[in-house]
Amino acid sequence: MRARNFSVGKTRWAVAIAAVSLAIGLGAAAAPKAGASQAGLLRVRFGGDEATTRVVVELSRSTHAKLVSEGSPVVLDLAKIDLGSERQGVGQGLVKAWTADAGAGNARLKLQLARPAKIERRFMLAPSDGSPNYRYVVDLRADGAAPAEAKTPGSILAAAAPKLIPAKTEAKPLNLKKVIVVDAGHGGHDPGALGENVQEKAVTLAAAKALKAKLESTGRFKVVLTRDSDVFIPLDSRVEIARRAGADLFISLHADSGADAGTRGASVYTLSDKGSERVQKSMASGQGGFMKISQPGSNLAVSQILLDLTQRVTRNKSTSFAERLVDNISEVTPLLERTRRDAAYRVLLAPDVPAVLLEMGFITNDRDEAFLSNAAKRQKLTDAVAAAIDGYFSEETKLAAR
Repeated sequence: MRARNFSVGKTRWAVAIAAVSLAIGLGAAAAPKAGASQAGLLRVRFGGDEATTRVVVELSRSTHAKLVSEGSPVVLDLAKIDLGSERQGVGQGLVKAWTADAGAGNARLKLQLARPAKIERRFMLAPSDGSPNYRYVVDLRADGAAPAEAKTPGSILAAAAPKLIPAKTEAKPLNLKKVIVVDAGHGGHDPGALGENVQEKAVTLAAAKALKAKLESTGRFKVVLTRDSDVFIPLDSRVEIARRAGADLFISLHADSGADAGTRGASVYTLSDKGSERVQKSMASGQGGFMKISQPGSNLAVSQILLDLTQRVTRNKSTSFAERLVDNISEVTPLLERTRRDAAYRVLLAPDVPAVLLEMGFITNDRDEAFLSNAAKRQKLTDAVAAAIDGYFSEETKLAAR
C-alpha cells in the first residue's frame, strides 16, 4: 500500500451544535415539557425575480445558521431545527428548487440556483403582528446585478410577511438528489501504481466515469468528479471540491500494488482512530490545511466537543456505507483477506463528509489487472458500487422517516 496524500477543506460545524449545548449546559434552552410542540422548519417561500430573490424560511423557533456553501447549491445548516412535513419544493426567481435534510438535530437547507448568484444578506426576524412565526431570511442577488437598495426595518418585515403565492400548475415533483463526489486517484504527472499494461490513473478515471454514468442514470443522484480527464488535481483541492459541492458522500477510487505479484483482491478503507487524532491536532493549531477550531471569541472546550461529535457522526456513516460496499462488491470481484481496513489517509480526514477509499484490486497482479483493464468487467464492479450507494441512501431515508 502506498501512502496517500490528500487534503481537507474547511469544516462545517453546525451538525452537532444541539447535542453540544445540551451536554455542556451553555445557553441551552430548557427541555420541552411533555406535549410541547417540537421546534421545526414550517415552510420555505420566495419573492422577487431573476435579479434579486428573497428566501423566507418559516420556523417555529429562533435559530442561527451556518453557511456551508455559497455555490449551487447554497447550503445552510439551521441549528436545533427539526424537519416538518415540507422537505422539498419549487423555487422562484434565482432559486430553481429547494430541499431539506435532517442531521444531528439540525436542518440542512439546500437551494438549487437557476443561475449564478451571491448572498447579499441573511438575518433572523422574530414573530410580529404580520406573522406568528420566526423567519430566517436570505437575500440573493444575481452575479453582475446592481446591489439592492438598503431596506428599512419596516420594509423588511413587510417583505417577509406571509403572502399568497399563485400555484404553479406546471411544476413537477422534485427528486431529493444526494450529492456524490467521486475521486479518480492520481492523474497527470502522477501515474499511481504501474501494472504490466496499464497505469493506475487510467483505471481510476475510467471507473469514475462509469460510476458517474450509472448513478446519474437512476435520476436520484448528482455526481461530481474531482477530475474528468488526465490531469493532476492539487492535493489540497480534492476534498475542497466535495465541500463546495455540499457532498453527502465522498468515494475515492484506487488500484493497489504490492511486492508479491500473487496478492490480489479489493479492499475498503475508512478513517482510523489515529486519523481522528490527526484532525484534532491539526485543527487545534490551524495547520495542515484545516480551519482552526478555536476562533476569536469562541470557547475552545465547546469547539473540541463539536469536532468530536461531528467526527463521530461522520465516521459512523462512513463505516455503515463501507460495510454495505464490501457486501456488494464481493459478488463481482475477489476481496483481500482483510477487506475492511482503516487508515489516516488525508482523503478520509474531513470531519463532516462521510468518505471511503476503495482499492479496486491489485494492479500488480495479472488477474486483477486484466479485470480492471476490461471495460465490461470493470462496469460490473462500478455497477456494484452504485448499488451500494443507492441502497445506503435508501436505508438512510427509511431510518429518517421513522
